Amino acid sequence: MLLTVDVGNTNTVLGVFRDEELIANWRLTTARVQTVDEYGVLTRNLFTIAGLDVSAIGGVIISSVVPPMNWTLAEMARIYFDQKALFVEAGVKTGMAVLVDNPLEVGADRIVNGVAAFHKYGGPCIVVDFGTAITFDVISAKCEYLGGVIAPGLGIASEALFARAARLPRVEIKDPGRVIGTNTVSHMQAGLYYGAVDMVDGMLTRIKTEMKTPATVIATGGQAPLVAKGSKQIQHTDEFLTLTGLRLIWEKNQAADAQGKSSAKSGPPSQAKKA
Repeated sequence: MLLTVDVGNTNTVLGVFRDEELIANWRLTTARVQTVDEYGVLTRNLFTIAGLDVSAIGGVIISSVVPPMNWTLAEMARIYFDQKALFVEAGVKTGMAVLVDNPLEVGADRIVNGVAAFHKYGGPCIVVDFGTAITFDVISAKCEYLGGVIAPGLGIASEALFARAARLPRVEIKDPGRVIGTNTVSHMQAGLYYGAVDMVDGMLTRIKTEMKTPATVIATGGQAPLVAKGSKQIQHTDEFLTLTGLRLIWEKNQAADAQGKSSAKSGPPSQAKKA
């Protein structure tokens, strides 16, 4: 089995694959201050509740946009799963060329999402990820990462209203059913929800115009189902897109390692074979 871990600024999502089947998943709050042992005990407890055997884990792969947590998670994998974690970073084989000014600036999760989206839905495609930020990632028909957009997430927008306006409360982010609200809560919900839906649709229209070609649009992340319900542009909602991408990248790197070891064992070709 394979343990996949996607570390975001707000949430950390864990998934366990048996071959290609996702058999368990959990969404946790990203806790930067937790220790190796706290993460280890928590993860092992989740395995116990799900009836999974920790010793059956044969690999751990992690995508992280929170660098201070990387060492903690690497040690957790080593101590509690007896595995060396593979991080999605420079040097890891993804099968996707990153055609931006500085590839190291692109978050690991965005590359992982692109790999999964191209594998499942083909290209060209656009991935919209609803996390702390709303990100748009554009993948070409040749499985190339072309670039994207970063916009504030719904949670950030909601918290900003609460923090900066003395009389505005915290509200649940939901579709209020109509744009013209009749009280403060419905006013805010309409602004947050319909504002996000129209921003996403407008941005997708602009991206497609710039691409000059039709593209499949896939949404993922915590608020993807909510926004996709009102969107005219989003065609697929895939809750576990990132975990799938992590599995695909793990498999690609395992295959590359196996090929490398096989080549090393066979040694250099003889003079007779060269001739």
